[in-house]
Amino acid sequence: MLWLQSFSHAYPVLGGAYYLAGRAASDVKRRLAAQSAPAELARRVAIATYEVEMNICIHAISGEVLIVMEGERVDVVANDRGPGIPDVAQALTPGFSTAPEKARAMGFGAGLGFANMERCADEFRVSSQVGIGTKVEMAFLPRPDEGVKGASCAASGHH
Repeated sequence: MLWLQSFSHAYPVLGGAYYLAGRAASDVKRRLAAQSAPAELARRVAIATYEVEMNICIHAISGEVLIVMEGERVDVVANDRGPGIPDVAQALTPGFSTAPEKARAMGFGAGLGFANMERCADEFRVSSQVGIGTKVEMAFLPRPDEGVKGASCAASGHH
């Protein structure tokens, strides 16, 4: 067992508050490091969590990111209140983006967020209802190659 203690916390995310995005990602990365989790696992969780926080910031009115650490598993569940995604399959296509110009001008909205989340997570699901919001569920477990250089998910470059 990697963690001696379980942890669960919901982090609020406000749409449009770009300066606040990344709080959940930073906190979970710090907590994983403090509990001697593999650095690459902490990195994967932080990247995917940051991406989901940014998606809420860019597209939704508000939302929350729930982080649950139990045993060797880290679950990240994001729920937002926003426009929803009419075509989830299309939204999962790398490079597809509906980000507004404001987000693009700040260097976000390249359409790689879901691709980065999927690459980093060991389990990944997106469900959405138009006019209600979107839910992203991710699970992370230690990988046999953690610690092998070059065996990682790609960062989006927005950090």
